[in-house]
Amino acid sequence: MLDVVLLSRIQFAVTIMYHFLFVPLTLGLVILVAVMETIYARTKNDLYRRMADFWGKLFVINFVMGVVTGITMEFQFGTNWSEYSKFMGDIFGAPLAIEALVAFFLESTFIGIWIFGRERFPQLRALSMWMVALGTTLSSLWIITANGFMHNPVGYTIVDGRIQMENFWAVLFNPYVWYILVHTLVGSYIAGSFFVLGVSAYHLARRQHVEFFKKSFQIALIMAMIATILAPITGDLSGKNAALRQPAKAAAMDAIWESGRGVAFELFAIPDPKNERNLLSGIKIPYLASILFSSNWDPNGYVLGLKDIPVDERPPVALTFWSFRMMVGLGLFFIVVAYYAFYLLRKNKLLETTWFLRALPYMIPLPIIAINLGWMVTEVGRQPWIVYGLMKTSDAVSPIAIGDIIFSLTGLVVFYTSLIVADVYLLRKHAIAGPEAAAPDVTDMTKQGPSGMKLTEA
Repeated sequence: MLDVVLLSRIQFAVTIMYHFLFVPLTLGLVILVAVMETIYARTKNDLYRRMADFWGKLFVINFVMGVVTGITMEFQFGTNWSEYSKFMGDIFGAPLAIEALVAFFLESTFIGIWIFGRERFPQLRALSMWMVALGTTLSSLWIITANGFMHNPVGYTIVDGRIQMENFWAVLFNPYVWYILVHTLVGSYIAGSFFVLGVSAYHLARRQHVEFFKKSFQIALIMAMIATILAPITGDLSGKNAALRQPAKAAAMDAIWESGRGVAFELFAIPDPKNERNLLSGIKIPYLASILFSSNWDPNGYVLGLKDIPVDERPPVALTFWSFRMMVGLGLFFIVVAYYAFYLLRKNKLLETTWFLRALPYMIPLPIIAINLGWMVTEVGRQPWIVYGLMKTSDAVSPIAIGDIIFSLTGLVVFYTSLIVADVYLLRKHAIAGPEAAAPDVTDMTKQGPSGMKLTEA
């Protein structure tokens, strides 16, 4: 049954998931553009300037769309979550203010220099893109700092029923913040690299701009190979941290009902929360759950089962379980794809393996889907708490009418869907058009008159 709490949760989930369709590509692609600008600055090879222009144009399109969706998200703390804002404002407000005043202005200032300073400040283009990369990373840090407190409250005191910050440095260096941040950044690097791999593969399969896109492919593949290996490592550390501080989340991730030591990992099962069991259970890897969820990889580590957690403090098991499974499955798939691509490059078989090149563009959305699944595990697995151990989600909503939420939710879905369609359309249009659309060849431009007509044709 729909109520204010459920509708408010759905609206915020829709808002943040739409927003996070843009964020990973922004975080990952900016690094690759900065690398291309740096190579051009060092070598003066015009190929890398054209590469930076082409991929930079795609980055700017996605960056602008992401800014628009991010602004809307923050307004909901005052509309749908006013009780949360009253309780958490002193903690939550500071990181978001720093994010806006420092990170966002850093991004916007240097992206302006990169776009409009081509003629006046050509020597600053590589530095500008690295500063944009720093700004996007800092933006992630401050947002995740606010979010990390919700998972692991530290450095606070409660005065007159409100949380007040007691130790800023404890909030900033909250372990939960850094585990989530690093894992999110690594996932974003996979998203950025797979985007470049997919677009490059599209053109390579058609033998278009072969040198341009083969170089782009190689640069992106280096990032993909590193990031895909780091993803399970950072994910494992993040999972262990979550299990330490939120044992209910860890139990839900593998649908573990019975507490114990030496717990096996369910390779396949269907959670049945109503009867507190798993259906089709039986395919298990001995000791693996204890290894995954104990801080020192102990095969006999203790894992708290869901049956020993009060029913009203358990997260939605099925959603957490399946999101975790799909995220892990995609992560392993990315490793296979990245290292198979490396094998083809080493054997000089990439251009001949057309089925692989034609498949890569369809993989572009998969890392973004995987990151959103990871956030589903993180946020849904925290329920029923909005601030873990201090405030439940049901106590955080605004006293507003259901009709108002339905109206605003409908408007958000329509507006955000139109932005996603516009983003995909523009990215696809310019990606398919190729590098000449981003930066016409200098030699070709010398043959054109003021109207663009080739002088040889006049």
